Amino acid sequence: MSPPPSKRGPWCTLLCVLLFGVFLVGNGTGGPYGGPPQPSAAGASAASPGPAESRTAPESAVSAASTARNGSTALPPAPDPLPRSTPRRVSVPEAGIEAPLTPVGLDRNGWVSVPSAARADVAGWYSGAATPGERGTSVVVGHVDDAAGPAVFYPLGSLTRGTRVEVLRDDRRTAVFAVYAVEVFDLRDFPAEQVYADTAEAEIRLITCGGTYSRDRGYEGNVVVFGRLVAVR
Repeated sequence: MSPPPSKRGPWCTLLCVLLFGVFLVGNGTGGPYGGPPQPSAAGASAASPGPAESRTAPESAVSAASTARNGSTALPPAPDPLPRSTPRRVSVPEAGIEAPLTPVGLDRNGWVSVPSAARADVAGWYSGAATPGERGTSVVVGHVDDAAGPAVFYPLGSLTRGTRVEVLRDDRRTAVFAVYAVEVFDLRDFPAEQVYADTAEAEIRLITCGGTYSRDRGYEGNVVVFGRLVAVR
């Protein structure tokens, strides 16, 4: 995946090749099951928050070329960020996503590691950034598919504004995020500053492969879900 703000580098454009490129599917549409859902360009608006959240979302998250499926309804006010605590599970009940989380870091070349190919049902959280619910931007990555079919983040492109993302933490609290934007970015121009911008409050990014699929090159883009903490249970 592309680098966190503290470690920029040219490898940000190679996300799907390095993370997910090994999982090539059967044809140009993403395999016999038709390919993963993608954010719809129909009725798209800029990836900007509603009035009640304008102080929370990073200004760089506003994109005039957004392909997000976003609305204009304001999200609830943000609660105070939580202290750091290891996340254990991520779930998006509306999309049927439920997965354990494993920490991932950087390899010797400065690339973010991901769960192994044998663990396509597990999502990884980047341990060099904020933990979900902590002040700042937490990052969770997951495979979209493999040779056998859909993987953990296959439905990610179907999420819409207001969808809840829940992360169970080691301190037994659940950080609840509301989606405020869903974008698809071309790998050749991946906006690391926009995706990983530090935030004054607790935010989350869920990332998987998406966009155009080529049998030779794999997926040519990333689906990125932007969310903000709206509740703690």
